[in-house]
Amino acid sequence: MPMIAVDTQFGRLGVEESDGALTRLVWNGRDEGPETPLLQEAASQLRAYDQGKLDRFDLPYRVAGSDFQQQVCDLMYAIPLGETRTYGDLAKELGQPPQPVGQACGANPIPVIIPCHRVLAANSLGGFSGDGGIETKVALLRHERAAGLLI
Repeated sequence: MPMIAVDTQFGRLGVEESDGALTRLVWNGRDEGPETPLLQEAASQLRAYDQGKLDRFDLPYRVAGSDFQQQVCDLMYAIPLGETRTYGDLAKELGQPPQPVGQACGANPIPVIIPCHRVLAANSLGGFSGDGGIETKVALLRHERAAGLLI
């Protein structure tokens, strides 16, 4: 799968494409395969996000997994920059209990672009599957000026 890597304040982020859609974001990624127009656009949007010049990613993505996993990712993708939701908020929208929503958030294959860091537990920050764990989640929320609740 082609991948492009972008150096950001959150680490070196590698974005992978398959058949015209983003399918994965990893830390410590590297450039692999052809640099497609979609990967170039993803790199451009990640750089703009890193510089505080992008409010919303506008990139096609595909999440492997169950319909439920895809629904959770679609709800996370729709959370505006600077805002947060709880696992319970998403669970209510889906008519599901919060625990599977939390598990689906943790299984998000495209963190940052699908902003799982904007989803918090009812009484804590919750988890973060990306490199650096909760510290990276806090850094992303501070970058987005959603950190008033964290200070």
